[in-house]
Amino acid sequence: MVNWAIVVGINNYHRSQDLNYAKRDAEAMRDWFVKEAKFERVYLFTEDSPPISFRNDKPILTQPTYLNLRTFLRVQFEKRIDKKEKDENKREKTLLQSGDNLWFFFAGHGIRAFDGDYLMLLDSDPDDIERSAISVNYVTERLRSSGAGNVILFLDACRNEGGRNSLGIGDEKHQGVVTFYSCYPSQKSYEIKELEHGSFTKALLEGLRIQGENNCATVERLERYLQQRVPEINQKYRQPTQFPYVKPEPGKKLYLILLPKFANFQDIITLKNNAFKAEIEGDLELAEQLWTQLVLSFSDSEALAELKRIWIKQLSSVSVSAPVTQATGSRSHSELDDRTDWFEFEVVQVNIKGEIEKREKQKARFFTEDLGNGVTLDMVYIPGGTFTMGSPESEERYEGYDGREEPQHQVTIKPFFMGKYPITQVQWKAVASLPQVNRELNPDPSRFKGENLPVERVSWYDAVEFCDRLSQKAKREYRLPGEAEWEYACRAGTTTPFHFGQTITADLANYDGNYTYGQGPKGIDREKTTPVGSFNVANAFGLFDMHGNVWEWCADHWHDNYGDKPNNITIWLSSDGNELRLLRGGSWLGLPAYCRSASRNSLDAGYSADGLGFRVVCAAAWTQ
Repeated sequence: MVNWAIVVGINNYHRSQDLNYAKRDAEAMRDWFVKEAKFERVYLFTEDSPPISFRNDKPILTQPTYLNLRTFLRVQFEKRIDKKEKDENKREKTLLQSGDNLWFFFAGHGIRAFDGDYLMLLDSDPDDIERSAISVNYVTERLRSSGAGNVILFLDACRNEGGRNSLGIGDEKHQGVVTFYSCYPSQKSYEIKELEHGSFTKALLEGLRIQGENNCATVERLERYLQQRVPEINQKYRQPTQFPYVKPEPGKKLYLILLPKFANFQDIITLKNNAFKAEIEGDLELAEQLWTQLVLSFSDSEALAELKRIWIKQLSSVSVSAPVTQATGSRSHSELDDRTDWFEFEVVQVNIKGEIEKREKQKARFFTEDLGNGVTLDMVYIPGGTFTMGSPESEERYEGYDGREEPQHQVTIKPFFMGKYPITQVQWKAVASLPQVNRELNPDPSRFKGENLPVERVSWYDAVEFCDRLSQKAKREYRLPGEAEWEYACRAGTTTPFHFGQTITADLANYDGNYTYGQGPKGIDREKTTPVGSFNVANAFGLFDMHGNVWEWCADHWHDNYGDKPNNITIWLSSDGNELRLLRGGSWLGLPAYCRSASRNSLDAGYSADGLGFRVVCAAAWTQ
């Protein structure tokens, strides 16, 4: 993956009001690109920047005049003919590739004219905009012709008369480009004398440097930071408010990862979901760009398989004359796509008080297993990955906590399918009617009756028998999840105590709402199980009811903590006659702290109660 940047800053205009700190802003951005982000090439355009050399051509001057900048964009990013190709089969080659990044930063004046946005250059004439200023459309067209899959614009181009008055830019959409604007078209963008920077660029540099949990690794988080920080700076230095904003085209690029080294697992999952959605909607170019970033930035094996599949689709759409062989280890279209469908679900994020701050529609793959007599089981695709298992010391647990969730450790999980919901009573009854494998099953064991209520009062041995009978019918292996698989699936890329945030509320899960977690509110104690999926909220993988309702049996034997756990083991078994088995997720009659993603419990494998249920997993051959 290659990273390039073009940086322009203009203080001294020939025919417009001079600025004070645009050049300084550009130089600060240049330093960040070179010294901190380690970009391979950075081209600086200011009043005294050095010329740029091109192969055997004459150097291009970098004083940001109309001729100099336009010439650079034309010459640098023109498509070239691959001389190695035969004359009758000449092929144009781009300078950059689909997985590469090209950033463009501009600090100076901007203006809206002739139904377009224009950047005012050193020699631009306000009375002759069309022939002396450079249009943003031309800039984006040239940058996209470079071949870079990710083109990012930062336009602090609303500066005038010492303040930085908006001249109206920001109304245009630039397809295939993510554009950050320093303020709304109707606002002014201000320079701060005390900082010797524009407030937008000052906040931008701060945001790009944030590390840890609150980093600005994605477009969405950087926009959120700028929208908070820029008004703060303006208020502190007694300037009117300005609101930065971003225009990602298409909208899925809102979750593009700008800074891979700071990205978290949820960022990767979101990017994968958007790549899948782009393919569904027929935008193979965007799908290719997103999968390519995952391959180059994170060496993601699943992304590589998907990328190969996208290439096959692209080739088949161009020509069907030559057969294409599926690469070894990748999943073929017929095995994966033809066996799964998509479903849509809602994911929410709460603040520390349990108030919903964000709702988002997402999609996931699933297949349906026929259990007979019109009863089905939905199995959701869980992509493979690596996560941190266990809880940190800073996480609130419960009175009497004994260190069972420590130490935190990295675990790598292969792809698998998991039940969308805990097994219901109607599903239990259907499988209990199948031929016995090892033990008898009570077809109606539950205390609380209802077809779509989770089955309860089932022991670990009962759950294993259920899996054995289902495997025999389906002709593929079903089993209980390993404890690591369960936590990985529950977190779905999050690191918070619950997959929807720092706390839990009785509006999102079924537990004893008389008790609270963190700063969350008290709620209802339903004193019984609830129908699966009734809260209409899933995690980012598309799984429902992972917190509360019924404890869920896992395949593992109980171990007091993770101190002696072997590396990257999916199911941790003992050979010492241990009859204790793992339970995860909490239940309707439990404390909210027991419902956390990292919470662990155990009971004798033969024990059953009205708070104990389970869900199943399937590692079908076509997930590998």
